[in-house]
Amino acid sequence: MLNVVSIDHQIKVRNPADLLVSLPTVVVVNKFTEESAKVFNADMNRAFQSGQKVIPVFIDSYGGEVYSLLSMIDTIRVSKVPVATIVAGKAMSCGALLFSFGTEGYRFMGPTSTLMIHDVSKGTHGKIEEIKADVGEAERLNQMVFKMMAQNCGHHDSYFLDLIHDKNHADWYLTPSDAKDHKLCNHIRLPEMKTSVSVETHFK
Repeated sequence: MLNVVSIDHQIKVRNPADLLVSLPTVVVVNKFTEESAKVFNADMNRAFQSGQKVIPVFIDSYGGEVYSLLSMIDTIRVSKVPVATIVAGKAMSCGALLFSFGTEGYRFMGPTSTLMIHDVSKGTHGKIEEIKADVGEAERLNQMVFKMMAQNCGHHDSYFLDLIHDKNHADWYLTPSDAKDHKLCNHIRLPEMKTSVSVETHFK
């Protein structure tokens, strides 16, 4: 994402950072862990309080823990302003799911970026009954997150689960054009964010 700061020529400054200007918060997601979820939620709260009109969420991730993803989703869903999700590089597994929670019309993918979707996986160990419980929980999470993803894109609830099943539950890689065909992606480009600092003179 290109972040452009335009400063009125009447303002004499060598470095934009020298100005006491509150620039919009850009939220970056590379991992899905308990720690990264805490950082994400703190960054989102900072953006909420800044008064900015759009919150950009920049995703470049191989994925991670689904419970951390759910924490991030809950934070996005209470946003009172549009959330723009932007993929540059990759949004795989949890990253692809988070991408779908961008506000409709605000989901961007770079032309060379990639999405990857697959079933929720959950490490299992222990006694047979514990393994059964873990499998049941993984199935519950799988149904829940892909239902939400389908609803985000205006599809029926089982849309993505049916496609994953058709692909024999293998990793499913999508180009930006593929993602647009499935209504995940709205724009195949990286957005530009512009901040202008100006001086106005009025005569009365």
